[in-house]
Amino acid sequence: MSTVSKVRVGFVGVGSMGQCAHLKNYVAVPECEVVAIAEIRPELAKRVAARYGVKNVYPDHLQMLAHEELDAIVASQQFNRHGLLLPDLYAAGIPVFTEKPLAGSVEVGEGLVEALRSSGSWHMVGYHKRSDPASMWARAEVDRLKQTEELGRLKYVRITMPPGDWIAGGFADLITTDEPYPQLEIDPPAQDMDEETFAQYTAFVNYYIHQINLLRYFLGAPYRVTYADPSGVVLAAQSDEGVPAVIEMSPYQTTIDWQESVLICFEKGWIRVDLPAPMAINRPGRVTVYRDPGDGKTPELIEPQMPLVHAMYQQAVNFISAVQGKMRPLCEAEEALEDLRVARDYIRLWKNK
Repeated sequence: MSTVSKVRVGFVGVGSMGQCAHLKNYVAVPECEVVAIAEIRPELAKRVAARYGVKNVYPDHLQMLAHEELDAIVASQQFNRHGLLLPDLYAAGIPVFTEKPLAGSVEVGEGLVEALRSSGSWHMVGYHKRSDPASMWARAEVDRLKQTEELGRLKYVRITMPPGDWIAGGFADLITTDEPYPQLEIDPPAQDMDEETFAQYTAFVNYYIHQINLLRYFLGAPYRVTYADPSGVVLAAQSDEGVPAVIEMSPYQTTIDWQESVLICFEKGWIRVDLPAPMAINRPGRVTVYRDPGDGKTPELIEPQMPLVHAMYQQAVNFISAVQGKMRPLCEAEEALEDLRVARDYIRLWKNK
């Protein structure tokens, strides 16, 4: 990995997520310098570059790569185009960041991982929930408790994410233009699914792949899907270490709130993480820890204070730190491919196909 101090970043795409989830956070990271934007809508590129002080603008990623000396690339693109776009970016031999999921199908994901292995690059997939200060704190505590066994064995993990207001005002400063979005080629559909099943798979990975990934993060181990509720509300799983887990996808919905939570249970206590809306600004998650060690000791309930940093900003910090060699990427392409496989297994169980 590189040891550069000021990371020169090029952006591929500055649409809504490119701007509000990523660009405005990267320009705020002291160790990062966004030096170029590649955007197929020229007026949008011009306005965004002016807003965020980016010097150079290009009509596509190939021209940007040909003219810029970059340390890393952030490409916020539709995931059903990753198979066509990312091999070009990998060929530059520098780290790449994209939004989740890795691709729109397992086959395309496998092709990307193969291309990545021969490129000299690496690819961090944007599962921003791993970068929330609450998630990072909780994962470190889970690892510590597994080592000390002071609360006994890890027994169960449950993630709940009902639909709600995921934007939470996060697009308030979005720059838009009247330019039409060009019709672009997309990756082929999954070869092992009919049209209806693939549409269901695509919808699932677009929305719930975050939880598929987050479950592995807190289990600390690979897992397999064991049950899919016919109503589409519950996914049950078991880790390679024998720990059962559940994802509750839509037990209810909210309209002006976001109520996502993770419950990690040990024999003598639990950790609960409540996560804010994905696009909420300067709002970290909340952690609650319950300890009941027994042996006459008084049980305790604590809530450690998290810094007022939102996950999307911390994710930018984490990617830049990984480029600098200060830490490992929180989720690389090889692991993100496993998320696509887990999602495929779930859809097959759910639809009995």
